[in-house]
Amino acid sequence: MEAVLKEIDVRGYAHPEALVTTEWVHQNLNNTAIRLIESNEDTLLYASGHLPGAVHVDWTADLNDPIRRDYIGPEAFSALMDRLGVTPETTVVFYGDRNNWWACYAMWVFELFGHTRARIMDGGRLKWQKEGRPLTREVPRFTASGYNAPGRDDHTNRAFRDEVLAFASAHGQLVDVRSPEEYSDQRLHMADYPNEGALRGGHIPGAKSVPWGRAVNPEDGSFKSGPELRRIYVEEQGLLPNREVIAYCRIGERSAHTWFVLKYLLGFDRVRNYDGSWTEWGNSVGLPIEKGQ
Repeated sequence: MEAVLKEIDVRGYAHPEALVTTEWVHQNLNNTAIRLIESNEDTLLYASGHLPGAVHVDWTADLNDPIRRDYIGPEAFSALMDRLGVTPETTVVFYGDRNNWWACYAMWVFELFGHTRARIMDGGRLKWQKEGRPLTREVPRFTASGYNAPGRDDHTNRAFRDEVLAFASAHGQLVDVRSPEEYSDQRLHMADYPNEGALRGGHIPGAKSVPWGRAVNPEDGSFKSGPELRRIYVEEQGLLPNREVIAYCRIGERSAHTWFVLKYLLGFDRVRNYDGSWTEWGNSVGLPIEKGQ
């Protein structure tokens, strides 16, 4: 186990404890103090096979309010954790498809409610399956935990439209994690994806273009090392770790991935995710945009 932990420690991350390897997870499949949580873009993927003992968190049905465009409140979050058998002392380990987009997104939402006993499984489903590790279709059931969530903290890790406008006007550090084509106005959405409502293309004035995928190794979805990430975000882009940074994409999932990279792997002092992102900004009356590279 010590050798497994060292594999993460030697990568040079600011907070290596936020990331675990597939081998570590494999060795802890029967650890009752840990709850594995799968969260995917493809919400049907869990039923086709998942890690033994893992529960499913559907980002649409479980994390989002069914009426308004917002997240669930404390009562619904408590009910979710109760159903998953998670207590405040439980360490939750997130993983999923799409290089852990939605795993990081779920972790970010959990942090809104103060559940910081959380980790990401490096490489997600892709790495686990490439290594030939076991999957099951058995859905686990756990005793209700009686979880009592505090009020949702929308200040520490989350940014809203008007805050982003003021931040941009003050020349704050903004990171656009979408593709270069979306950033420059060549596309309104990712290739092979529907347009999620944006009427205008371009980016928030002053935002730096750092596509989320630059942070991962494409062959297995694992995160690049700390020195590699620092070369991208600090040396190349000039982002200052001691100054606040706000990340955004289309709807907040890709930028949650970058939020995790900047906050935990690089140790930036304050990182917020603008979950309204381009679907809100690109449709809002009176908000400024920039086009081109």
